[in-house]
Amino acid sequence: MNKIGLVIGREYFSRVKKKSFLLTTILVPIVIIAFYAIIIAITIKGGSEKRTVAILDEAGLFNDSVQTKDKSASYHLIKNETEASYIKKYKDAGYEAFLYVPKFEPSDVNAKPKMVLHSQSSISLSTSGDVEKLVNKSIEDKRLQAQGIDPAKYKSIAADVDIENTIDTKEGGKKSVAGVAYAVSFACGMLIYMMMIIYGTQVMRGVTEEKTNRIAEVIISSVKPFELMMGKILGIGAVGLTQFAIWIILIFGMQLALPLIFPDMLQQLNDSASAGGKAAMAAEVAQGLSSLPLLKIGASFLFYFLGGYLTYASLFAAVGSVVSEDQNEAQQLIFPILMPIILGFVIMTKAINDPNSSLAVFGSLFPLTSPIVMMGRITYDIPLWQMGLSMALLIGCFLFFTWITGKIYRTGILMYGKKPSWKEMMKWAFKKS
Repeated sequence: MNKIGLVIGREYFSRVKKKSFLLTTILVPIVIIAFYAIIIAITIKGGSEKRTVAILDEAGLFNDSVQTKDKSASYHLIKNETEASYIKKYKDAGYEAFLYVPKFEPSDVNAKPKMVLHSQSSISLSTSGDVEKLVNKSIEDKRLQAQGIDPAKYKSIAADVDIENTIDTKEGGKKSVAGVAYAVSFACGMLIYMMMIIYGTQVMRGVTEEKTNRIAEVIISSVKPFELMMGKILGIGAVGLTQFAIWIILIFGMQLALPLIFPDMLQQLNDSASAGGKAAMAAEVAQGLSSLPLLKIGASFLFYFLGGYLTYASLFAAVGSVVSEDQNEAQQLIFPILMPIILGFVIMTKAINDPNSSLAVFGSLFPLTSPIVMMGRITYDIPLWQMGLSMALLIGCFLFFTWITGKIYRTGILMYGKKPSWKEMMKWAFKKS
């Protein structure tokens, strides 16, 4: 164990002292907060520009005036023109688009008028959608009036019910917000997915570099290959946890400092949107987070990160021990390792929407996909036996793969000049000592 500890210390401190580690650890939170600030700025400036659309209404659909609550667009009715004549004029008149409404009877439910939205280039989806909503609402109002129904009264009696989800606990009911639970589940699964690939690849590259530079030959003269592999895996895993912890601290700290860094921008944001609406949204997110089992989520994330990382890092280390400088060899060998990780991400996207489906349950129990899929289900009520079985299978899988890859590592780290294959590696794994 002392030798493994020495290898862990060497791997850990040799990486955290590098300038690249310091740069990426500090720059990543800064980049995230910078993107956040840019999004705020774009949101503020983007809302100040109005789209202008001209409407030639031959059907009398809008009753000489266009009534709309859309503040991002301005609609103007054009008189004494035809479609053919105004096509050449609307651009010079300062309009982004020109809507032509032909003659038809709006109250006729069987009428299917062919309306045309003219523009100098491809129109945006938002503009097209807003114009369609405007026209459909106007036609609907005309048809209601033809049936003797007041559109305003119809709107007042139309049903628009929001159903609130309340989680019943011993402490009382807690309001659940589906969007917040979805976002937390997806973020946890995505982080596990990315970190297993990033740090697993670092393990492979570290082993390959030591083999290529013949450093491994010197190290294993005093350390067993299995001890060297375990020390390297645990050391790089500790680097990952350290970096992740620093990211969390810096991101939260910079978010708290954002009002001090960009006071004018945030003041503009407050002025550009409804204060009550934003307060309600913030309160809803806070309620959604308070309803989640945050302690359970944090503990599960730590366990599944470590379990998934250790399982896959041992496989990446085995690949690194049998390849040399030829990256094509490494890519061919790591493809079977990446497939379960990718499969786990695909299953997770389904499990978030249907956490109790047979596919979601299978993915959260199967050890090669459980770190990702289980984090996708973690915000839902998962039976304790599924959690326990999933953790037990992951631990068993880690121990099994560590034993196999340790034997591959022991042979491959000292082998040069021979092109490796999974078939050959399996022979080393199950060869009797």
